[in-house]
Amino acid sequence: MEILETAFMQRALIAAVLVGITAPAIGIYLVQRRQALMGDGIGHVAMTGVGLGFLLSTNPIWMATIVSVVGAVTMELIRAYGRTRGDIALAMLFYGGMAGGVLLINLSDTGSTANLSSFLFGSLSTVSDADLTAISLLAAFVVLVSVGLRRQLFAVSQDEEFARVTGLPVRALNLLIAVTAAVTVSVAMRVVGLLLVSALMVVPVAAAQQISRSFRATFAIAVTIGVAVTLAGTTTSYYQDVPPGATIVLLAIGIFVVLTALVTPLARRRARTLEARGAQCTVDMPGNRRPSDDVKV
Repeated sequence: MEILETAFMQRALIAAVLVGITAPAIGIYLVQRRQALMGDGIGHVAMTGVGLGFLLSTNPIWMATIVSVVGAVTMELIRAYGRTRGDIALAMLFYGGMAGGVLLINLSDTGSTANLSSFLFGSLSTVSDADLTAISLLAAFVVLVSVGLRRQLFAVSQDEEFARVTGLPVRALNLLIAVTAAVTVSVAMRVVGLLLVSALMVVPVAAAQQISRSFRATFAIAVTIGVAVTLAGTTTSYYQDVPPGATIVLLAIGIFVVLTALVTPLARRRARTLEARGAQCTVDMPGNRRPSDDVKV
């Protein structure tokens, strides 16, 4: 195939598969915790790391990982201990991260706003060998955490109080989820872009929830959808010369819409069937017997 003959597309496709696995793998816990937009906030903070990488002439992925981890931990601490002003503190963190990234990259000798654009929306040609190595190592960490600790992370995401009663280290697990989400943002920014990575964390999970009710099945389906849309979006971007991040996200949203359209009528029919059965059981209950039905001895 023509697409596999170029080295940069080979790297891009491998990175796409890793992103398709890692983003839904950690996204399922964020959805359970009702923190679907956490990835978006981390993406804003990671921009400062990208700018700092250009300023210090280091790999932007590693620098973005460090900065986004610090930002994610700060966000989790604000969520845990913040009161009425917590939302304001988070807003300043998000916007400060974006502004810091733009300022730092313009102060560097090797960077410019054009360089920042590839990190914001994704770019196939910019995935280097060093980037692929960093993405692979970070993706391995995300998979180990999201799969190896799935029972503990699921318990914390469902009910923190119950998890605390059972003896789980809730605070440490919450911080681990935040750190893993930050690492995932760094994994995905080359392919999807910092501004769109949150969508790839959430939309495949939401689509999987339309056809599955168990956690294990939802996890597997979400990862399958993630890999499918990242590969399809990357391939489409190569042949049609369109932005890969936007293409991947739109494909994921399209799958969500299709599954919702297919499942909704079936769910309504099932609900009507259950309602009819419930009404029939109510009619047959002894409490609904008429006086004439009583047998006198």
